[in-house]
Amino acid sequence: MARVFEYFVVCGLGPEIRTLDGNRGFHGTEVMYLPSLLDQYPPPNHSLYPPPPPQLPTCVLPAGVEFYASGFDSNDASNFPRSYPIVLTEGDGSKIYVSCIAFRDPVSEDIAEAYHIPANSFADKCICLVSRLPSFRILRNALEELFALCFSPTGSSKPLWDVIAYLVSNVPMPTPGKDRVLFAIENSLLAVEVPPKDGLPHADISFQPLVQCLDVDNFIKLFTAVLLERRILLRSNKYSLLTLVSEAICHLIYPFRWQHVYIPLLFFSGVDYIDAPTPYMMGLHSGVDTFGLTMDGVVVVDLEHNHITTSEEIPPIPEPELSSLRGDIMKLLYPNVVGIDQMKASLANSSEQYPRGGSKPWGEDHDLQLRFTFLKFFASILGGYRNFIENTASHVFNTQAFLKKRARSTNQPPEPMITQFLDSQGFLDYLERGLGSDESNNNLLDKLQDAIGRGQNPRSILPSPLAEPEIITISDPSVGISGSGATYSYDRFPSNVRTEEQEEKRKQILAAASGALEYSGNHGPSSPSVLVGKDSRAESLSPRERAAERERMVLDIKVKLQGLWLRLLKLGATDDPLSSFEYGTILALIESDAEGIGGSGFVECIREHIHSGWLCQLTEEQFIAVKELLKTAISRATSRNDMATVRDALEVSAEMYKKDANYVSDYVQRHLRSLSIWEELRFWEGYFEYLMDCSSNKSANYAMLVTAQLVIMASHMAGLGLPDTNAWYMIETIAEKNNIGYKQIIKLRGFLSHIRQLCIGYWGTYAVKAQSMSPYGLPSPLSQDAGDDNQQPAEASGVGRSWVQSMFSRDTKLRANSFSRVRKWTSDSGTLVANENGTPHKQDLPTSGQKKMQTSIRLLRGHSGAVTALHCVTRREVWDLVGDREDAGFFISGSTDCSVKIWDPSFRGSELKATLKGHTGTVRAINSDCGKVVSGSDDQSVIVWDKQTAQLLEELKGHDAQVSCVRMLSGERVLTAAHDGTVKMWDVRTDTCVATVGRCSSAVLCMEYDDSTGILAAAGRDSVANIWDIRAGRQMRKLLGHTKWIRSIRMVGDTLISGSDDWTARIWSVTQGTCDAVLACHVGPVQCVEYSMSDKGIITGSTDGLLRFWENEEGGIKCVKNVTIHTASILSIIAGEHWLGIGAADNSMSLFHQPEERLGSFASTGTKMAGWQLYRTPQRTVAVVRCIASDLERKRICSGGRNGLLRLWDATINI
Repeated sequence: MARVFEYFVVCGLGPEIRTLDGNRGFHGTEVMYLPSLLDQYPPPNHSLYPPPPPQLPTCVLPAGVEFYASGFDSNDASNFPRSYPIVLTEGDGSKIYVSCIAFRDPVSEDIAEAYHIPANSFADKCICLVSRLPSFRILRNALEELFALCFSPTGSSKPLWDVIAYLVSNVPMPTPGKDRVLFAIENSLLAVEVPPKDGLPHADISFQPLVQCLDVDNFIKLFTAVLLERRILLRSNKYSLLTLVSEAICHLIYPFRWQHVYIPLLFFSGVDYIDAPTPYMMGLHSGVDTFGLTMDGVVVVDLEHNHITTSEEIPPIPEPELSSLRGDIMKLLYPNVVGIDQMKASLANSSEQYPRGGSKPWGEDHDLQLRFTFLKFFASILGGYRNFIENTASHVFNTQAFLKKRARSTNQPPEPMITQFLDSQGFLDYLERGLGSDESNNNLLDKLQDAIGRGQNPRSILPSPLAEPEIITISDPSVGISGSGATYSYDRFPSNVRTEEQEEKRKQILAAASGALEYSGNHGPSSPSVLVGKDSRAESLSPRERAAERERMVLDIKVKLQGLWLRLLKLGATDDPLSSFEYGTILALIESDAEGIGGSGFVECIREHIHSGWLCQLTEEQFIAVKELLKTAISRATSRNDMATVRDALEVSAEMYKKDANYVSDYVQRHLRSLSIWEELRFWEGYFEYLMDCSSNKSANYAMLVTAQLVIMASHMAGLGLPDTNAWYMIETIAEKNNIGYKQIIKLRGFLSHIRQLCIGYWGTYAVKAQSMSPYGLPSPLSQDAGDDNQQPAEASGVGRSWVQSMFSRDTKLRANSFSRVRKWTSDSGTLVANENGTPHKQDLPTSGQKKMQTSIRLLRGHSGAVTALHCVTRREVWDLVGDREDAGFFISGSTDCSVKIWDPSFRGSELKATLKGHTGTVRAINSDCGKVVSGSDDQSVIVWDKQTAQLLEELKGHDAQVSCVRMLSGERVLTAAHDGTVKMWDVRTDTCVATVGRCSSAVLCMEYDDSTGILAAAGRDSVANIWDIRAGRQMRKLLGHTKWIRSIRMVGDTLISGSDDWTARIWSVTQGTCDAVLACHVGPVQCVEYSMSDKGIITGSTDGLLRFWENEEGGIKCVKNVTIHTASILSIIAGEHWLGIGAADNSMSLFHQPEERLGSFASTGTKMAGWQLYRTPQRTVAVVRCIASDLERKRICSGGRNGLLRLWDATINI
């Protein structure tokens, strides 16, 4: 069960003291120090929630930690404790809400002794409550009660950390609109509740600070700037004000959401973030100096002085909406002024027009009225917008048509403000959220527009107040029964009990600090006063001295990076690099350095480590950390146009790899393939210059030299998967700038066409480094013969890996040898290209010379929401039908409109056979047998229907989360799996759950069951494939090896095949519980796997759009064929005896055939899987597809789109 409070955290001065500049040790009381995470509950070793964000200490104490000579003084307001909220945003956009209390606390004696800090010193400390619930008031009230209890003169009845533990562990999240949870902290009673979800989003803040700090005109100006996604910087000397104003303005743009960087309270050392070129909303303390920053285009909002400045014009809101919005705000803020001419006794509705109550304090009614005012503004300015929504490939909204319609209605030209707003990310996100999702059913903007159109009261769209909520009381049974009547009081905030390991680590850090200070004292004057005096003279340095100071700073950063890098590699097996101090510091140095010293220095220290003999082997955790750091370094370098750093980063990335348990290598550079830099002309221009500088034959003809370097570039572009048009544009542009003739350009175009076909071999298998490549998914324990002439695929794969290794290598011989083999291997005629078997082929890729096949496409309409589940009734399901009933070939679909529909393709024009209604949530899974249909939904229920009468037979309830998989079994049984991690078996006749046959630690995403043996396999988000013997009632195996979600599984006999988001597929032995092979050739998550019974081979499909055919050979599992006709995620692979149906997310389909007469011929060569030929593929239409089903007996494939349409392709029509 979710809890209101996720963490209680204490931040302050830790045992390892560093200044904000990164210098170790104590440097005087006038210097600010980095805060650390001191204590937390739950402890770090728990698994209830993700760990607190690593930047939490820096954010809750944004100015850093300061030392003081005295503690709390009731006569001095400057040292009073401060209570303020902050909001953190995670990578997926979710928010973390933190309530903080900062105060002065005595410095620990062991820290003071180790660092020679003056006795009786105090330092900043901050206690925090962390939650996912935006209930600022309850977070603040609970935290203040804990703080008061700690320093209460009467003390508490139990230890403070016991009170904290009970609070965090036992206060449940209330059900929205239904529950009110009461809990107590000592003798103080607190309550928390959440409003219903069908109203405005939960906003537990007051909007009064926003309207008090800014007048109406500046208020509207700030609102407009946020709506147009400008760079917003809020300034105030109060932390709370920055957070509350930021949150308030985000709620006022509902139903739209802020899509960009959001830091309501920016830590002081991150002031350089203000010069970021992308939109952001940040809050910065007014005491932080921004002198020297560009601030170009930044909208600076001074909340203390009601002042807004910007160098770029903010277009005003057009009329009549501006006057209406301004008038409504004035009525709310100044009702007595607006209605001063109003008669005391007037018409009945006059009080509604100008409500009195200027003396009434601001309350929740004012907040609601203000939010509703802005919602009405959106309803007016976007009137009729739903008529212009178009779900096409290029756009989802017809902006020009909407602007023309508005211009006609207002008799004014299109307004710049509306034009910019319609192009914003917030508006696009709003449209995409509404298309085919349940969110559109609770859209208050649409409801308000409909209510206004019908002449109803606009406030009627808000949910009516419900009955008194149910009271849930949480009481601590141990309070007041301690027996001894002991009380606990403290003169400082107590530390939590440390483990022996934590205590030992703390002692080691302090001992090292103490020893360093003693050594420093014996070998030179380095007293704090000297250091402080040196800093104070920095402003008087000359330009030359400043340059020298900068060089010393660069050297200092690089030295720090070297030490951090070495410490990152030395982390123990139980340590998590992503949450380590070393990783966080390196990341901060890379991100916060506007000049790129951190990124280039990090790459340089890795390169020097490689040159010193490092073998580049990384553990799984280190591999992930290094990958993320290099991605960040490359992204930051790209934004600065620092091609040298990008080049160096890619060079070192080609050397680093990790190996899994099966000794399969994975390269860091493989994970950098998705970077946007590959599509930028400036990068390739810089790389071309780099190649020209490195060329060893500069005396050759200039045109030939340029052509040779462009050939290398074309090879890399193809290998990196650049679209052909983009690659050719950049090559042609560089060629024209260098004035080479048209003959060379024609040769380049021909070579690029050839090299495109080698892309499939570029990211081939990688058992070891390029010098010893093997074409197999797993390395053979025996050495492979690299010189075998019959193994051309091995050379292709080796060439692909050599491209990776040599792309930025300074060894020109390696690069020359690599591409000489490419030119030797490819054909000069330009007519045929060798496939993975070394044989020429044309059939796998459509060419202009091939005859265009005519196909028959039908669009089946009926769903009003996105199609989310699709099932084809096979002959095996209806084998026992008698009479004239023939259900095989039916398609059954489920949708976000909560309905299930049965389609009969044999009746053209009237395919819809029945509509099954009963679910209240999105339908996610469908299955059937001879007489019944079973469906699972987000409403956590499973419904069994009669296929002929469309009647609801049974509703099976028992899952606690959305149902993801359903399966009809023999004997009137149903097998279901859900996101609650359980697999259940039901008896349809008795409407009961017979047994929970399996439990996973996380959501189940895929399931397979063998009814003949009773073996069940299920997998999902916990990355584990679980095997149960249902008949024996026991779990057989837990197959461990994948590192990310498992998306698909296929079980045939004793073999289980799994596909995962970690870019691999694995083959397992069910009885032995071992991994027999790892198929690691894809460059994206493996979405589906299939087993070909006739060939004993495997087919895998991935988000990279590749379809790979695998076959067993003596050396292991070999990829014998790649198909690249699909350009988006492969969603479905269905294999029959001689037919193979494929469907992808870009609405492309393909049908493959293996002629019977060819089966024997391939048996002797061991390449039966390569015998699959592309039979037909229909003309592609633009649509976003979520599910695919195939009827191989009738050669039909059906896709379900986000637009609610089913696209049925009959491949046998118009042959």
